[in-house]
Formats: sequence, C-alpha cells, structure tokens
Amino acid sequence: MEDATTDCAAFDEAVVFLSHFKDLKDPRQQGKVTYPLDEILLLCLLAVLAGGETVVDIALFGCKKRELLRRFRPFKDGTPAHDHLGDILAVLDAEQFQSCFVAWVAALTGVAQGVIAIDGKTSRRSGRKTGGNPPIHMVSAFAARQRLVLGQVKVAEKSNEIIAIPKLLNMLAIEGAIVTIDAMGCQRDIAQKVIDKKADYVLALKGNQGSLREDVETFVAEQKAAGFKDTTISQDRTVDGDHGRIETRTTTVIHDVAWLQQRHDWPGLKAVVMVQSTRESAGKIEEETRFYITSLVLFAHLMGPIIRSHWAIENSLHWVMDMIFRDDECRVRTDHAPANFATIRHMAHNLIRMAPGKASLRLKRKAAGWDDDFLANLIAR
Repeated sequence: MEDATTDCAAFDEAVVFLSHFKDLKDPRQQGKVTYPLDEILLLCLLAVLAGGETVVDIALFGCKKRELLRRFRPFKDGTPAHDHLGDILAVLDAEQFQSCFVAWVAALTGVAQGVIAIDGKTSRRSGRKTGGNPPIHMVSAFAARQRLVLGQVKVAEKSNEIIAIPKLLNMLAIEGAIVTIDAMGCQRDIAQKVIDKKADYVLALKGNQGSLREDVETFVAEQKAAGFKDTTISQDRTVDGDHGRIETRTTTVIHDVAWLQQRHDWPGLKAVVMVQSTRESAGKIEEETRFYITSLVLFAHLMGPIIRSHWAIENSLHWVMDMIFRDDECRVRTDHAPANFATIRHMAHNLIRMAPGKASLRLKRKAAGWDDDFLANLIAR
C-alpha cells in the first residue's frame, strides 16, 4: 500500500478535474462511508472514458483496473459493487454536480466564445413505463467551434425547456458569445437574460410566438413581392453538395425593424432573418423557409454560418451521445442517477474531444479502454 500511496501523491496534481468537485456534498453518513466520493467520481469517469456504458460496466472496470486506479488515489477498500455504486449516484445532488461541471469546463476553456447552441435531448430509457417516471430531458449548452459541452440542466420533459434555459444561462459565463436556440427558447425572458449577460442571441421564430411570427411573415412576404425596395436588407446565397444532395440557401437579413419593435418591444432586437432552402435529392425537390430574430447587427454572409452552426449540437453532441456513448440505451433510472450519469458522459465527451490526434471519437475511446497510459493522460489536464 505504501507504493500505491506514493503513486497517488505523485499523480495528485494530474487529476485536476477532481479539484472542481471538492465542494460537491456527499449525502452519505460520514461514519459509514467506505468509498470516498472523489474515488467514486474518478472511477466513473475513467470507466466511461474506457467504454463503460452502465453501472455494471463501471463496477467491473473497478475490479479489473485496480492497479491503474491506485496511480491516482489509494482505493484502500477497493471499489464498490454495482448496486452500491448505483445508490451513490442516485443520492448525489444533480444540480450541484452540474454546477461543478460548469466550473470545471470554464477552467479548461475560459469564457466561451463564438456560437453557443442550446438544445435538449431525452435519454429515452431513463424512465419507467409502470412507475410513472418519465425519461429525463437534458438541456445542454454546446460550444459549436470547440465542440465542447459547457453545461447542462435536467428537466422532466421537453416542454420544461423554457424553465431550464434561464437556469442554464445563469450558470454560464457567455459575455461576447452568440447564443442560438430553437423555437422553444424564443421567449422574451430568455432574450432579456442573454442581453443581461452581455451576449447576443439568434432565436428561431415559429408558431409559439403567434403574433410576432405572423407580423414578420406578412411583412417579409409584402417586401419580397416588392423586391424589398421599401426596407434595408442584405442577402447571401450558398450552394452545397454532399452525398448526392444539392442544397441552395438564400439568407436575407432585414435590418430595418423599428416597425417590429414598436409593435412588440422585443428585448435587444436588431434584425429579422429569413433562410430559404431548396434541397434536391434523388429527383425530389424540397423547399423550406425559416425565420429568426436576432440582437446582432451583421450582414447576411456572416449571419448564415451562425445559423448553420446551431446544428452542431445535433450532429456533434446528440448524435455522438447516442452512437458513441449509447445514451438512449442506458437504463440507469433511480432518483438523481440518470442526470448524474449523463453529466459524467458529458465529462468524458469533452476529455476525448480535447485529446490530441486525428482519430475519431470512437477510436479514441477504444484506445482509452486498451491503453492505460492513454487513459491516464486523458484526465491529466
């Protein structure tokens, strides 16, 4: 055990992430704690990095990788069985855990810059059909350029995103960033929150903002028919071809919105954006028109890429959570355990994203499972 303690001291500063979770309250009776909380967090993160997808996987990792674990912490009593581990994850306060996560990411990245996409994802098997507990829905903030999760908040269902988004924004340092949100987040209070935090917004405008959407759609239709001669606009057109599909996008930014502000007094509103897309694939043509409101004063050739950046959260986070981390197949369901497990997956996602090399996330995760030194280096940041 002396060797293990020496190794632990040598590597103590390498496990930087644990310092950001030292204030996480352990609700267990301290006199009965066999497995320290920092050891549990380290075990879970290393196991998920190495391919663990369930609590049973994590427990098995603990049994098989005791020597690796003791490079960082004593683990003098070994590691818990899966049922005990599940109980510990279930009682940890999910909101406090998520706050610690935000502090950890902020220490790694500094103040978020560029586009921050906010969207929710349901962990489909985290609920119980017979117990009345719905699957959890995690609303996440995603840095589109760095492709890192900045923070997350758990809600009971998608309709509660309106409540979750302001909570998430309160947790983040977003000064100078551009926050993009789909139609669910197109709310006056959310726009005001973004402005108060000295950031800008681009919000999708759909039917949930009835009169605002109707006024924008009517005005744009009238001005388009007249060639936009009575208002100030900028336009940009792009053509992309991929996988046998050709997509043409025309982005129109209407800069003169005094008329709209007079009617709706929307916080920080500076422009309305219309994106018309035409997709040609397999002989079929699909057309779509989307509207956005924004606090930015930018020309169309700059606005278009910002709007497209929002979809990074679908392609580079939600898809990765499902296909690489098997989020939708996870059956962790007790109390806070589903939300805490989701946060651990986000931690693992960020660390693998930041790992050097051009290998895919799937290959890096396999390497973490096969190479102890590679796995250890992932958390030494």
